[in-house]
Amino acid sequence: MKPVPSRRRLLLALSAALLPPTLHAQGSEPLRWADVRLLDGRTLTAGELNGRAVVVYMWASWCPFCARQSPMMQALHQEQSRRPDGLIVLGFTIDRTEKAATDYLAKHGYSFANAMATPQLAQWFGPRRTLPEVYVVQGGRVVFRESGEMFAEDVAALARFGSR
Repeated sequence: MKPVPSRRRLLLALSAALLPPTLHAQGSEPLRWADVRLLDGRTLTAGELNGRAVVVYMWASWCPFCARQSPMMQALHQEQSRRPDGLIVLGFTIDRTEKAATDYLAKHGYSFANAMATPQLAQWFGPRRTLPEVYVVQGGRVVFRESGEMFAEDVAALARFGSR
């Protein structure tokens, strides 16, 4: 028979689960973008990223939750790319090969910016917890984080972080 945890332990566990997550690995230090080489051969420069709100989407071609969320990210990208200062949607895949990722993107017609995940990603956002994961970086700070699949209305609501 297992011992029953004390009330104090249960309360501590519950309160830890309810506390807001840490949004940036370096605490209050601003995120400093570096140039990001995209899967299509282009480069998003640190200057381009620093000047805009960026939705960072971590995904994989084999992830069923990502398969449901990626079309929503594409829709957000299409809507925001029509605006001069709209959000940048930037995907990072954890696929093992670029070919697996580029084949998947081509098959589904996804045109939002995508790159391979690198160790730099963990420096910016801390260790990956699940898939998919979404972050919004605005003014050099992570202002939003969601671990796990998002609903369509939640992805669409990310537009609120764009220019007004």
